[in-house]
Amino acid sequence: MQTVSETENSATLSELGARVRAWRARRGMTRKQLATDSGLSERFLADVESGKGNVSINSLQVVARALNIAILELLQDATRPALARVQGMLGGLDDSQLEQVHTLLGSTFGLNDSPGRNRRIALIGLRGAGKSTLGAQLAARRGLPFIELDREIEREAGTSMNEILLLHGQTGYRRYERRALFRIAEAHADGVVMTTGGSIVSEHETFDSLQSRFYCVWLKASPEEHMARVVAQGDMRPFDTTSGATHEALEDLRRILASREALYARADAVVDTSARNLKQSLRDMDRAVPACNAKDFKETR
Repeated sequence: MQTVSETENSATLSELGARVRAWRARRGMTRKQLATDSGLSERFLADVESGKGNVSINSLQVVARALNIAILELLQDATRPALARVQGMLGGLDDSQLEQVHTLLGSTFGLNDSPGRNRRIALIGLRGAGKSTLGAQLAARRGLPFIELDREIEREAGTSMNEILLLHGQTGYRRYERRALFRIAEAHADGVVMTTGGSIVSEHETFDSLQSRFYCVWLKASPEEHMARVVAQGDMRPFDTTSGATHEALEDLRRILASREALYARADAVVDTSARNLKQSLRDMDRAVPACNAKDFKETR
């Protein structure tokens, strides 16, 4: 017969297992995938999810990292009643309406007003939009440092982008990405111009953090122009470049752009670089980005 203490422990383990299982389902991961990403065995994870495994804090931390969440999200109690009611109301809204709610909450309660936000400029968009070229020139014009987030991620991890993905997978990459993002924001209270990877908008938590700390500008172009610029740069990843695959690559690019367009549109400003030369695009971007004070702007016309 179980004691009261044993019964409570059993209930705790069952609840913890249910939370692991729910988060795994939310992430769309099989138990095998979670085992691979965490380094734990499928048998151990099955025991944890069924409430039979007496999981340690260290193992739980490994599971949380593999799920790309904080360990507290596995341990914390149910959401507050008021928060649950709000979540219930939001459940019936479509993506466009949810974006409106997000913007309204941020502006009403100051959730996006990180100190110095308007002095930190982040350029978002697909490769080939001119982020690096225009970002470097805008930084020089404003007298601000210029940073490429991809290079800072490599610095954070101490290895190349390919090695990060090979050794740590997407979860590890996103973890280093957030660390680099927070470090840059803290280190550049007086302003910076930063380029980001095209997929950053797809990671909602990271994109929310980016928007709360940086004034975001979407550098937009037509799929054809994106493609032409990528080809000119000689960097076709992740597109198939085998013979006769150009059309398929362009279709892939169109699908990627279409899937992210609503996310890119959350930016504070949009600069369309289609059919615009470098000088024209720089002038457009200069107008789109707020000049906070005299020292932030260098007149070079």
